[in-house]
Amino acid sequence: MENLRKILTSFKEEDYPNNVNLHIHTTCSDGLGDYAQILESSKKNGMKLISITDHNTVEAHKYIKDSILITGVEFDCWFGYVFIHLLAYGIDINHPDIIPFLAKNKKGTEDVIPRLFANRNVKKLIKAIHNAGGIAVLAHPACCWALSLNSLVKNLIKIGLDGIEVYYPYPRFRKFTKFHSEDTVYKIANKYPELIKTGGTDFHEKYFN
Repeated sequence: MENLRKILTSFKEEDYPNNVNLHIHTTCSDGLGDYAQILESSKKNGMKLISITDHNTVEAHKYIKDSILITGVEFDCWFGYVFIHLLAYGIDINHPDIIPFLAKNKKGTEDVIPRLFANRNVKKLIKAIHNAGGIAVLAHPACCWALSLNSLVKNLIKIGLDGIEVYYPYPRFRKFTKFHSEDTVYKIANKYPELIKTGGTDFHEKYFN
């Protein structure tokens, strides 16, 4: 975990997304691209680090490994009244504490309704991520429909949140569901220096150009 923390904190804003992209989806969830092709195109484009973060599944990571790829998954969960996406990086995908939080079928990885009804305890999830050697990062925080984003982040830190996705372009429908400004996200990330700042494009296409 500490080694991954050092790696992620070594990257700066200018590294995202052309050199580092830590938010990528494949056909294992709701993306259009094959994981092997995405990895290949990432290497051709000279990416330093990527993470495939399919919804509630680590299926892609069962088949591919590479020096530029870190394990990842994006969990759907409720934290109080707020629906959040929690990114887990660097986890042991076979760790027994992680397996109960993974989707039981394909619907749990791509269909919106089953994902909205996900019953994952965030405190236990973060503990499981840590037990599996990983770090927990709040995804696209400007889309969290919380009355106070600062309070949400502060309460997540209390139960072990490691990072916050700051360098994120709010693509596709995300730009229409923003509840907070990107400036607010930056300010909160800087307010809590213990948080790792990460970024990614929430890639859902077939391959990188």
